[in-house]
Amino acid sequence: MIPEPIREYSRAEQVTREDLILFLNACFVCTGQREFYSDADAQRVSIEFLHAYILGNYRLLYARTLAAGVNDFNQAEIVLNLLATGRDTPFEHRAEENSLITATLQMLPPQRAWRLLEQIRQRRINNRRSRSLVRRFVAGREEIAFDAVKYRSKVRAAAAHAHLPLGKTTSARTAELGRFLFRPNRSEGTPIFSTALFESVRQAHYRAEAVYELPYTVAEGFAAKHGIPRDVFLKRIASQMTDGEKLRLQATAERAQSAVPALDPMRLSLTRLALYVLSLPREKREAFSDALRQSARATLSRTGGQTVLPALGRVAAVLDNSYSSSGSTEKRQRPLGVALAVHLLLQEAAGQGHYRAFWTLPPRPAVMGGGEPGKPLSIEARGQTDLATPLLDALEWGAETILIVSDGFENDPPQGAGEVLRVFRTCLDPRRRTTIIHLNPVFNPEELVPRALSPHVPTIGLRGAEDLATAVGFARFADGAMPLEGLESHLAAQRDRFLERVKGTGWNPSH
Repeated sequence: MIPEPIREYSRAEQVTREDLILFLNACFVCTGQREFYSDADAQRVSIEFLHAYILGNYRLLYARTLAAGVNDFNQAEIVLNLLATGRDTPFEHRAEENSLITATLQMLPPQRAWRLLEQIRQRRINNRRSRSLVRRFVAGREEIAFDAVKYRSKVRAAAAHAHLPLGKTTSARTAELGRFLFRPNRSEGTPIFSTALFESVRQAHYRAEAVYELPYTVAEGFAAKHGIPRDVFLKRIASQMTDGEKLRLQATAERAQSAVPALDPMRLSLTRLALYVLSLPREKREAFSDALRQSARATLSRTGGQTVLPALGRVAAVLDNSYSSSGSTEKRQRPLGVALAVHLLLQEAAGQGHYRAFWTLPPRPAVMGGGEPGKPLSIEARGQTDLATPLLDALEWGAETILIVSDGFENDPPQGAGEVLRVFRTCLDPRRRTTIIHLNPVFNPEELVPRALSPHVPTIGLRGAEDLATAVGFARFADGAMPLEGLESHLAAQRDRFLERVKGTGWNPSH
């Protein structure tokens, strides 16, 4: 049989593929917040440029990235940009774009979704599609009363901007929503709301007991108004608090630990739990070891990592815990937390003897002055960045797959790991028998992508350990082996799975 000729790809196809991979990589990790080596303004300017460039040149693929696993921040930015430029949507792609926008809004966390709708007003996006989107979102929200109480200003702004006829409807539910948002103190027949939560808000103005029926963020203001002692308030409002609110309290109010409601570790994502554990004194961290293992198992099951990660064979992780992994004031210890969560995930995914972690600086001994290295939970962000030494140790160990988790800045020696990777790839392993992937939890605004260690290994943005299986799968595109049509097919398949998953929640985009 005569083999088919190898197709040569045009420069235009190569540029398109590189542009899309660059954009996806940035959207996996950038949140527009300050990082250790860059401020928030630089982050926002760079990511806004990327969004404008990809939107203007590859609109259909830009819309499909909504389903590619990019983070919430970039999903919201994509939706806003698509809504603002709706007149540029080709007719044959309008239905797909509308479905992706509607489904994305439904799948975003409530606070993100209402913030997005508030930004529609701030950016003065007011067209038929944006108004229809708000109308369908409000009509489809089962917890609209809760949203109206907790995110009142945002819900009111969205309803006013989209001209929702809340006061001119025959639906008692919608009419009462309109009265609560716009005329809460104006009696129309009777001042009492039939919606229990709305009535609790009304009563909380003059009755202290009603405070404990409200969401925590709303109840806090009323508690101060009634002069309720802080410890009494926190104890009684515990059932109304979200896990994120409990986590923030435990992380910032150390002196009031006894008054802070108990946190259920299993309700947090693995990365958030790892960050919480790192915020504790070293001697208290081991108490969460079982919870972290259970969270890692649950993450593997939920994300498909239990099939993807064991297929990597003998795995070594090179984990950066240098001082720069302490993050910034806005993302405190985020890089270190991601590294620890990846370690825990790989430890659960790989069998005994099939995984080993190599830190840039091993955990300090439990006993001051010497002894065996400490356990991974005692890890700290400290010292210079030497990635070359642990990388050489991982290669010597005989790993089939090496995952490097680092922000890409190395200074002990500078570019040491990059040189190791160059020699290994060009001289020792030109056939790439060993898979090496650099996972970077930090966006570098100067280069518009997460900073790379070497052109000889792919660098993938990694927001959290929960995205590890997705990042490993995406590495084949970033490594240059997959052509443009492969990437386009991947995005189309992701779109189909995303829309199918939304349908499984009972949400109907055409509602």
